[in-house]
Amino acid sequence: MDQSYLIKPLLDKEYPVISHGNGVYLYDKEGKRYLDGSSGAVTASIGHHVQAVIDAMADQAARVSFVYRSQFTSHAAETLASKLMALAPGDVNWSFFVNSGTEALETAMKISIQYWQEIGKESKNQIISRWKSYHGITIGALSLSGHQQRRKRFEPLLEKSPIVEPPYCYRCPFNLSYPACNLQCANDLERAIQEIGKERVAAFVAEPIIGAAAGAVCPPKGYYEKIAEICKKYDIHFIADEVMTGIGRTGKMFAIEHWGVTPDIICIGKGMSAGYSPIAATLVSDKIVQSILKGSKVVMSGHTYSANPQSAAVANAVLEYIDKEKLVENGRKMGDYLKEKLNNLKTSYSIIGDVRGKGLLLGLEIVADVSSKYPFMIEKAVTTRIVELAQKNGLLVYPASAGVEEIGGDAIIIAPPLCITRKEIDELITILESTLQELQGHL
Repeated sequence: MDQSYLIKPLLDKEYPVISHGNGVYLYDKEGKRYLDGSSGAVTASIGHHVQAVIDAMADQAARVSFVYRSQFTSHAAETLASKLMALAPGDVNWSFFVNSGTEALETAMKISIQYWQEIGKESKNQIISRWKSYHGITIGALSLSGHQQRRKRFEPLLEKSPIVEPPYCYRCPFNLSYPACNLQCANDLERAIQEIGKERVAAFVAEPIIGAAAGAVCPPKGYYEKIAEICKKYDIHFIADEVMTGIGRTGKMFAIEHWGVTPDIICIGKGMSAGYSPIAATLVSDKIVQSILKGSKVVMSGHTYSANPQSAAVANAVLEYIDKEKLVENGRKMGDYLKEKLNNLKTSYSIIGDVRGKGLLLGLEIVADVSSKYPFMIEKAVTTRIVELAQKNGLLVYPASAGVEEIGGDAIIIAPPLCITRKEIDELITILESTLQELQGHL
């Protein structure tokens, strides 16, 4: 076609046309091969062209692909809810299915606020969140997001929800060091609740490992234990945004399990269907659902495609494949190996300031000066250059934000499919190293 009418991320950019995928590789129509070092958008967690999932898609399509949730339920959706009940921690037993991670976060917000209304505490209607966070692109989810660049254009429409500092030890917002800091970043939640008033706060939402807004930042030991303690003390819900981290990505089924904490609500997406069909979920505790059952009996949220049997069947097949192939365990082992290789690169390339993350959700923060941690200026667009150079060299990595607001900062996320092998990781590192050599020669 001479003219494309598809609205792409950059309207004037030429994108390669995808042909097919297999395992950790993608191929464009020209036959070029790309190692999918980012699982797309940290989504294609089981790899491309998994026959078991393809068969499940075809089988469900031959039966029925869509029913409206107000008229029918389906075996596929009921089975998926049961599977997730068995996998989720604690009493987080109920599933509300939606189409995207953003919708899962919006649903979590609504369910939390509705719970407080149902038990007669209508004033508890504010959701608070952290800076250096990203929870989605709709107005509600973007209001929760402490991602300055993504907020900027729509600031007049947004709530001032991000008021808590992040657990960003590499650039501590309090200029302290762990453990002498006494977890000041966690205590900042208590400060925020006291400022607003506990009678007005419904919930606190956080990504267990910060994704796009900071490049796989992990909190220090004890952080989430403290967060859970504060939420309990002030009687507010803890919502874990596991859209990026959930379903095995970090070496456990849910990332929050690394800290032994059970949230009131968990949001999942991305790896839930591994990109084979759009689906996400808001997982809700018994306590919250039972209160609604005793009251209105209706969760005030809904989407046309919610719980459709086609996407539910895909998610069931993905969960079965993850279990059968032991991909959570493989992701943990391969994550350790990949992190070791990335730390080796750090010793050779002074632009790598930090290597972080868990499992196969790893991040590199790129700096102009490693001793001072001073970032590259925004104008240099270093993250964009890394992503573009890597793709030219046959490796896909995911762009992330990091650094110092208004000055600059760069990071990438490396998150290949959970099925990746040591040999494929070695190939990933070889391509990444040649990319860093090329980049460093032009900075």
